Amino acid sequence: MQRGWLACLLWPLSLLFGLIALVRRTLYRIGLKKAARLPVPVIVVGNIFVGGTGKTPLTIWLVQALRQAGYTPGVISRGYGSKVAEVREVTSASQAQDVGDEPLLIAERTTCPVMVGRARVAVGQALLAAHPEVDVIVSDDGMQHYAMARDVEIVLSDARGNGNGWLLPAGPLREPVSRRRDFTVCNVGSDASATAPAGAVSMQLVTDQVELLKDRACKQPLEALSRAEGIAAVAGIGNPSRFFATLTRAGLNFEAVALPDHYDFVQNPFAGLSAAVILITEKDAVKCRAIEAIKNDPRIWVVPVTARIDGALAEHIVEKLRERPTA
Repeated sequence: MQRGWLACLLWPLSLLFGLIALVRRTLYRIGLKKAARLPVPVIVVGNIFVGGTGKTPLTIWLVQALRQAGYTPGVISRGYGSKVAEVREVTSASQAQDVGDEPLLIAERTTCPVMVGRARVAVGQALLAAHPEVDVIVSDDGMQHYAMARDVEIVLSDARGNGNGWLLPAGPLREPVSRRRDFTVCNVGSDASATAPAGAVSMQLVTDQVELLKDRACKQPLEALSRAEGIAAVAGIGNPSRFFATLTRAGLNFEAVALPDHYDFVQNPFAGLSAAVILITEKDAVKCRAIEAIKNDPRIWVVPVTARIDGALAEHIVEKLRERPTA
């Protein structure tokens, strides 16, 4: 746990940040500020660590698990990166700049109703009005959005743990490690030998093939590229090192290009690459496919990932939902 001089200098500000967060949580807990309850159960998937921890694969897994348990789930999200403030439904015709890249990917992978907007309660109400068949809502992020009551909280972490253990701005935490939650999931990435810390459920990200961006039906095994030369891996996600580690474990040699999280690809980062093969994430693919100068580049292949989680977690979540009847 490294705490450098800058973190120590900012530590008093982190105490103030923590105090403000505590007061805000307390006001909701004692009822001085009212949290709105939607008429169906709400599951919040979020984190206390700033940056990407893998919420999108977990959300996709959760939607699929709820379906298998007999539920009809819908997803709400802030739609980070969206340029539109009002509530909007994510459809096959949506663009990432309008609804956000993560909600667009979730809608594609799950085919369930997805709605985005800044006010989570209003988004949830709009989703239920448009899709009255939905009987459980999964909130992609929104852990700190206390104005929306929730029935289940899932906190996601990854190999970075809690960083230096301090709150912003001295550390990477939005809330204390001790905050309540129903379940903790640890994203161990693609390392099959890695284990989650005590008390956490392990989430492994599995991938075994790549898909051509211009024709996703064209596929090949990821490991087949281990014999290829001139590969570049480009990632505009919260933790690109995890993507690069996945490719390294598959035996690939490549040039790693890390872009800012939610990179919009208006400036084409592939144009200056001499690579024969370029590998990108699914999250980046939903934006790249909408850009004329990029979508037909025959060098670009998408690396999809699927979350693998102990099925007992789904059973425990369903038990929680059944304990807490709808309003």
